[in-house]
Parts: sequence; structure tokens; C-alpha cells
Amino acid sequence: MFSPRSFSTALAAAALLTLAPHAGADNLPPDHPTAAMVKEYLTAVVNQDWETAGAMLSVPSLEKKLQETVSVIKMAPTMTEEAAMLAKLGVKDLAELEKMSPRAFYAAERAAVHARMSIEPDVLAKKKETLKINILGLAGEDGDRIVHAVVRTYQETLKEKIQELFLISLQKDPNDEKKWLIVPDMMRPVALPLDAAVAAP
Repeated sequence: MFSPRSFSTALAAAALLTLAPHAGADNLPPDHPTAAMVKEYLTAVVNQDWETAGAMLSVPSLEKKLQETVSVIKMAPTMTEEAAMLAKLGVKDLAELEKMSPRAFYAAERAAVHARMSIEPDVLAKKKETLKINILGLAGEDGDRIVHAVVRTYQETLKEKIQELFLISLQKDPNDEKKWLIVPDMMRPVALPLDAAVAAP
């Protein structure tokens, strides 16, 4: 099914593969440490191991998602709908949700999403068994402190083969130079105020 998000991801991935040398990005070797991390992350997602996947994600990104979810629930038109949304996350009220750690929230939210998908156990087992992850390219940015990975995945269900294209962005942990974190919201537009001197006509 077509979705604007998947289309924009494909465009970004194509641009990264074709234009990186001209945009100041560096093509990194396939054995760069982020390659193994991306594969581990996607494997954890397919296995629905949210604790492992969440540990690889940037906390500020997860905090942002938590706050967005709190705002959406607060805008629920009725108390009944608010309670239903909270119940899906395994909490009784907004106060409990707001006290959750970002990674605990991520695990609860992902579990709730996949519970609604109702994937049959044999289908899930087949997807895990047939998962293949092919990293098409790694591009470094900001002195290689940020890395963008273009990834093609292959899976099978009991009836079909599935291919997906992902763009996954990672950055070095500011508290640990040897550690990388996946930043899910890096593809979001970023608006910064123009310098007054530059903006003046």
C-alpha cells in the first residue's frame, strides 16, 4: 500500500545513495560499527524484542514521542476514548503514562501496535526465519559523528515475499564516544531561526 512516509523514505534513500559524494557526506566502509548495530536493531524489531530495540534508540527521540502521545490522549473527545488509549499502553491514567521512562514507553507502545496487527504465530515465525538484511550504503555526516544507513530487508510470510527499504540514522552518544544511538526522528524537518544579519535584505 502506498504511503507518503514510505515514498519519502525511498526518495531520501535514493538521494543518499546517489548524491552523498556531492553533499559533503562520506561513504563509509561496510564493516563500520553502525552496520552491525542496524542489523541487530532490525532483527530485534522483527523478533518484537522491544527491550533490545529500545536500548539502541536515542532517549530524546523517545521522550519526544512520549510527549506527543500524552498530548494526543489529552485531546481525546471523551473520557471513554482516553481510557481506551491508556489501556492499550497498559496504564490506568495520564499521570502513570507521564511517569514512564522513555524506553518503557517505547516498549509498551510498540507492543500495543503489534497486538492490534494480530499476526498469526506461524506467520511471525516465518518472517523471523526468513529475515535477510542488506545494507546498501552508509553515509557519514558531521565528521562521521552521524551515519545514515540505507537498508533493504527481505522476509516471507506463508503467502508472499516482502521487501522494504529503510533509511536509518545514527549518531554518536554524546556521553560515550564508542557508543552509537539510532535517532528515529532525524528525518523530520528541522526549523531554525535565521541569523538576523543573514536574513536582512
